[in-house]
Amino acid sequence: MPKLSIISINYNNAVGLERTIKSVTSQEFKDFEYIIIDGASTDESVSIIKKNEAHISQWISEPDTGVYQAMNKGIEKSTGQYLLFLNSGDTLFSKTVLQDFTKQVDGTKGIYYGNLLFVSDTSEEIVTYPSTLSFSHFLKRSLPHPASLIRRELFNTVFLYNEDFKIVSDWEFFFCAICKHNASYEYIDIVVSNFMMDGISNDIENQSKIAEEKRTSIKNHFPLFVDAVKNLAHYDALVSSTRFSLLEKLENNKNSHKFTTAALKALSLLFLNKDSKKQG
Repeated sequence: MPKLSIISINYNNAVGLERTIKSVTSQEFKDFEYIIIDGASTDESVSIIKKNEAHISQWISEPDTGVYQAMNKGIEKSTGQYLLFLNSGDTLFSKTVLQDFTKQVDGTKGIYYGNLLFVSDTSEEIVTYPSTLSFSHFLKRSLPHPASLIRRELFNTVFLYNEDFKIVSDWEFFFCAICKHNASYEYIDIVVSNFMMDGISNDIENQSKIAEEKRTSIKNHFPLFVDAVKNLAHYDALVSSTRFSLLEKLENNKNSHKFTTAALKALSLLFLNKDSKKQG
């Protein structure tokens, strides 16, 4: 397994940060560097970091503009071939999970991803992910960044996280890496991390902001599909539409991986021309 960098970002979440640090430092697998990016917290976070400094490769505590600038700082400081983002409050599933996960990683893929245990105040649920990814998948879902190993060089090939967005930049990165840059990937069917459902992306009041940011991203990266995704709140209707049904059939064909990118562009042009003729 190539060298791994684990990156945790934090802001005023000392209790969650201590939980995250404990889960990382208690791993039986030890071949990784651990980086913490703190956003100039005013609670006990820095004290928690200093208490565990012997187990932390690098850390900083300074102001930032938000989650994604902090994650980008972590990328810039990392030296590992693969990166795992385990942010404040989230934990690794067990003491052996890194060992179990990484032994299945051969270093040939751009992204390796597993499953998440979603944890709320009242329930726990294991969320699994498909082994074959598609354009239509990313209109509905993303990949789990606390359960994904991302090859560091992909951030040079694709882009760093978009600091203009507040919520969806990790989704945007995975979407563009897979569907625009054809990054290779592999699904590993194990639960990697426990994801605490208390972040801004899980706040129902932020759903309109998520939809707005996703529309902006699709307009920037997949402009021919803008009309098809005007209402991202209604995924069921979107995915059942004719054009995306055709697209999903293509994407689910095991022999069509290389063909899908070309087909995506061809279908886009076809429907764009049809819409233009109707308007004319």
